[in-house]
Amino acid sequence: MPQITLPDGSVRSYEGAVRGAAIAENIGKSLLRDAVAVRVDGELRDLTRDIEDDATIEIVTRDSEDGLELLRHDAAHVLAEAVKELWPDTQVTIGPAIENGFYYDFARDEPFSEDDLATIEERMREIVDRDETVVREVWDRDEAVSFFRDMGEEYKAEIIASIPDGEPITLYRQGDFIDLCRGPHLPSTGKLGKAFKLTHVSGAYWRGDSNNEMLQRVYGTAWASDKQLRQYLHMLEEAERRDHRRLGRVMDLFHFQEEAPGAVFWHPNGWTLFQNLIAFMREKQNAAGYREISTPELVDRSLWEASGHWDSFGDNMYTTETIDGRHYAIKPMNCPGHVQVFKQGITSYRELPVRLAEFGKVHRYEPSGALHGMMRVRAFTQDDAHVFCTAGQITAESVAVCELILSIYRGFGFDDVRIKFADRPEVRVGEDSVWDQAEAALKDALDSAGLDYTHNPGEGAFYGPKLEFVLRDAIGRDWQCGTLQVDLNMPGRLGAYYIGEDGEKHTPVMLHRAIFGSLERFIGILIEHHAGNLPLWLAPVQAKVLTITSDADEFAIGVVERLKAAGLRAEADLRNEKISYKVREHSVAKIPVLFAVGQREVEVDSVAMRRLGSKQQKVLTVDEAIAGLSEEIATHGKTDS
Repeated sequence: MPQITLPDGSVRSYEGAVRGAAIAENIGKSLLRDAVAVRVDGELRDLTRDIEDDATIEIVTRDSEDGLELLRHDAAHVLAEAVKELWPDTQVTIGPAIENGFYYDFARDEPFSEDDLATIEERMREIVDRDETVVREVWDRDEAVSFFRDMGEEYKAEIIASIPDGEPITLYRQGDFIDLCRGPHLPSTGKLGKAFKLTHVSGAYWRGDSNNEMLQRVYGTAWASDKQLRQYLHMLEEAERRDHRRLGRVMDLFHFQEEAPGAVFWHPNGWTLFQNLIAFMREKQNAAGYREISTPELVDRSLWEASGHWDSFGDNMYTTETIDGRHYAIKPMNCPGHVQVFKQGITSYRELPVRLAEFGKVHRYEPSGALHGMMRVRAFTQDDAHVFCTAGQITAESVAVCELILSIYRGFGFDDVRIKFADRPEVRVGEDSVWDQAEAALKDALDSAGLDYTHNPGEGAFYGPKLEFVLRDAIGRDWQCGTLQVDLNMPGRLGAYYIGEDGEKHTPVMLHRAIFGSLERFIGILIEHHAGNLPLWLAPVQAKVLTITSDADEFAIGVVERLKAAGLRAEADLRNEKISYKVREHSVAKIPVLFAVGQREVEVDSVAMRRLGSKQQKVLTVDEAIAGLSEEIATHGKTDS
């Protein structure tokens, strides 16, 4: 007679084994309708599995985080079933749920087309209408391997053969389709609903290894309701419109080319934007007591071995050997170099904390398939800083870093920021006792600052736990940018010390801090967040003076000089083109302010000002226009926080 404890603490007794579906129905018909799985003593299970012993359970509904992931996993299985029905000779491999959707990898000689996606999607809807029962089966390993090999599913047989001994082999059957899976799954295909859509096809190597054969990966998205699906598809359309790669070309900011994969070629406008970010950050961190340094990009292998990077990060480092036999690596991180600067001379506890900052260029190898504009590159600039302090200063310094990070994000229009606490990963350096101390100190800082956070288990750096600062942009996407990491390992590994109050040597704590993270990536995020309509203070070209007739050329040049003298970035367009053409062209290029000048403006020293995104124009004297824009730039368009 199992005793079932519900989330509210109430207990229900059953005469014998009971299923999650029955418990949900006992609670209410509406709960049964929305139920997709049951959590039994923390383990997610099928609603149709028996619960035989006393347990604490929670009914998982389709609109919960776990429920949504399960829906997406089932959508992948329905996708595979549809493909097998349409093209029986296709081999299925793996198909997991991913963020916002799912995919399935197929081995098929003929590539899928856009028309094929529509056909597959229609068959998936038919499978949902069939409402096929999903049945969990436990198999013998050898029988399962033979079963799939006999079906011609060599990839699936290989996966099963690689599962460690002792792990159960579970298959899920729906209609005539059967697949290897740990589960859980929905009770039937009808429970999936039709709030899904296939989005695109790409190539993917078998098991992610470029030495293996290329497969075809079909991507899709699935949601708990049609409304959520429509909202997501709208977001995808908006994301395409805002794509920083397209806008980068339109705004003449940067480009990429095959001779330097994953590296940015900055154009004058883009480099101005880049330097604007540095200037903004430099002003903020100088006021916060940081001192800027610069460290070498090419460093002997021995330093990376001592820091632990060679063992933990070596596969992602660019290395070289010189004619004298020395091995070097281009730095993937700035931290070991900052420790070397700290070590020069003897530091007293009275001088702590020491805050060192660098806009350091780093290189990390990323697979070519992972590169994506400026969001995923191989060469980038970090706004790195490291605070060397005592254990007793960790909390105060961490609080100050958090406040600095949040204030800078607000300056760029990011008011929705989430904080995640990431603790020790499986691969790490240092003793567990040191990790215990570092994790506790970081949590204390969060509590002292009164900041809410969520837990991101196992995602800390290899040398210490960290806080991750996640920005939510204008169309609801999350971007992890800033980090704060407590490191009680690297300073000791590299021989850093300070003289304590007792006259003895002590190892300092090292706080790693990045706010933009990668300047390149942050610029990409900024462009997409603002859809290219950058705030006036940040825009590479803030104003264009457009002539209506050639009689106004000299006046336009004079207006540009007056704008520049006031500190604005301005240019003139004196081309013999219609004013409407000029306005349209510079609006597409996202110039924030356009001044039209003709003979009338020349006579009264005025301009007809139009702001980006507005069809209205306002006539002002040149002095009034300059004063207004200067004030907006000085305050970043609002009271600076």
